[in-house]
Amino acid sequence: MTTSRAKFDTIIVGAGFAGLYAVYKMRRIGLSVRAFERGEGVGGVWYWNRYPGARCDVESLQYSYSFDPELEKAWVWPERYSPQPDILRYAEFVADRYDLKKDIQFGTEVHGAVYDEAANRWIVRTSAGEFECQYLIMASGGLSTTQVPTFPGQEDFQGPVLVPGAWPRDPVDLAGKNVAVVGTGSSAIQIIPAVAKVANQVTVFQRTPNFSVPMRNKPLTPEARKAWLDDLQGNREKQKKSRAGQIFEINDRRACEMTPEEREAEMARRWEGGSPNFTRAFADFLTDLTANGYAAEFVHRKIKEIVKDPETAEKLCPKDHPIGAKRICVDTDYYETYNRPNVDLVDLRSEPLEHVSRHGIVTSRREYPADVLILATGYDAVTGPLLAIDIRGAGGLALREAWAHGPRAYLGLMSAGFPNLFMITGPGSPSVSVNVICAIEQHVDFVADIVNEMRSRGADRIEPDVEAQDDWVELVRQIADSTLFPKANSFYMGANIPGKPRVFLLFGGGLEDYTERCRRIAQNGYEGFRITAVEAARPKGGLERA
Repeated sequence: MTTSRAKFDTIIVGAGFAGLYAVYKMRRIGLSVRAFERGEGVGGVWYWNRYPGARCDVESLQYSYSFDPELEKAWVWPERYSPQPDILRYAEFVADRYDLKKDIQFGTEVHGAVYDEAANRWIVRTSAGEFECQYLIMASGGLSTTQVPTFPGQEDFQGPVLVPGAWPRDPVDLAGKNVAVVGTGSSAIQIIPAVAKVANQVTVFQRTPNFSVPMRNKPLTPEARKAWLDDLQGNREKQKKSRAGQIFEINDRRACEMTPEEREAEMARRWEGGSPNFTRAFADFLTDLTANGYAAEFVHRKIKEIVKDPETAEKLCPKDHPIGAKRICVDTDYYETYNRPNVDLVDLRSEPLEHVSRHGIVTSRREYPADVLILATGYDAVTGPLLAIDIRGAGGLALREAWAHGPRAYLGLMSAGFPNLFMITGPGSPSVSVNVICAIEQHVDFVADIVNEMRSRGADRIEPDVEAQDDWVELVRQIADSTLFPKANSFYMGANIPGKPRVFLLFGGGLEDYTERCRRIAQNGYEGFRITAVEAARPKGGLERA
């Protein structure tokens, strides 16, 4: 009996910013498309992360698509840094403007995908049945799989247990409640000030303190928007030619080339201005421990100036990693919040969490009452969303098996043994170390170029050469080792997930360098890829339509 499956040229997993642009772009090069999204709407991480205080740490004008100037003119951002509701509205606006939802199946979870070698097709297994495609594009995001610990006794807790990455769609009333927050990463640093304003008591359980710099958010004035649009092409080019996909003020001087007074003035000016721009205070900020130490010491002083209780201030000062080696946090009144009478900090290094009781959290010293638990314990980043799906390539090889000792991918885009499978912002690409929308557009455009190249050759199968892949993985490691990133137990290193291989997951050379390497690879006939014809390629579609 022959199984009847709906067939598409391309199946896309996810309808966040990567999935939306992939739907748009693949349609423009003439491919039939179906995207699957487990949520009931578009937006990806911004659909799920509805927690109090959720806000992007990239400036709004830069955290947006650049593929259509008319789109940029049509949308108005209200603030310098956008809150989650505005970003979700933007995603909806884009989806509606380009009629993308007609090719997205919502409320559908992808469980697995198997490559059929004889047919040169992917069989995709979902909660709504099986589907078939030639090209499988994983647009599942780098921060979409939450890390949810289970503490002893947690199942007995009588109140709600909330996770930032799966926050309820309906508003959660925390007014007058005793709230326990476990974790002090980027999500918690946004949640804690917002919740403290309405809760009766907030008890923060800190495992490891993180560095945070002020956001200095403000309304985005019509004048600022006009200035951006007046040089739109120039601004977008600056983003693409930057390391981070963001327009920062770069200091080309190393810390040792500046006097102590100059270093202090530079850091103070950037602190007052707000944003991750602080980490560009010296040219060797992320490559030299001495230079980095100047910045860490500066932030320690700022914490102690802001937080009135010396003991609490000391607990909040990170000492175990260089500043910026973990993703730098950007906050609004995070440190100031610890001056509130209804906020307490528990240091789990000196007072370990033993178990969760029916009515709170019990440490080695005492029980802390709580009506609500918020587990802000991070994400299984970059590889987690890919390995959460049972992907099996040529010969039945499981991706989980192929990556058992760490991810192996050429350009962070494809993995040997998994033909026609593309991973948008995958491991070994700039991904979430840069403005991810810039990384998304570059990757999706590159995939479209690859498909067009295959058509021009009459080919229908592509995968990386193992040697090229090995060389790329080694390059990623070498670049990481030239920086301070490996000195932190961060999600960049997979260190926040028990049992996860400890390797640097991202291309640390920056967006411009990565884009140029991709351009040269394409110019050299897509060097490092094996492009072949399994069957006569169908001549449908064509190059991108205007």
